[in-house]
Amino acid sequence: MISIIVGVSNNNVIGLNNTLPWYLPADLANFKRLTIGKTVIMGRKTSDSILSRLNHPLADRRNVVITRDKSYHPGGMEVFNSLNQALLIKDSELVIIGGEQIYRQTIDIADKLYITEVHADIKGDTFFPVIDPSIWKEVSRDSHIKDDHNQYDYDFVEYHRII
Repeated sequence: MISIIVGVSNNNVIGLNNTLPWYLPADLANFKRLTIGKTVIMGRKTSDSILSRLNHPLADRRNVVITRDKSYHPGGMEVFNSLNQALLIKDSELVIIGGEQIYRQTIDIADKLYITEVHADIKGDTFFPVIDPSIWKEVSRDSHIKDDHNQYDYDFVEYHRII
């Protein structure tokens, strides 16, 4: 199964300057819960962002990076030079974690979407494709109100492909 996980603002922003443009600890915890023990697939810019923030790959996950740069070898991550190669990995669930180009290349083949809807219009430079309701069926929604730790209202939404 191929899944996509992403946080998306009202105006479809997913990033700004190769970082998340909001701080939602609950979203980070949900991301960890949904990806732990699985293969996560990302583009080089997402890999760079993770490594610059954490100084190591995502723990307890198989970290896979897609890049055409044959000299890119981040420690603790597997590198594939094509998305098609990475999608041949045998795992019960491959989770696409970004960025914009990888999402655009996989949304038409994904089986499931894990979306954190961030209820704000956010300034950004990377975007998620519009979720087409004729293709995707919402199967669950968990709504949350901003609090002392999470700066925006947000919903955790799961979609399954219907066609």
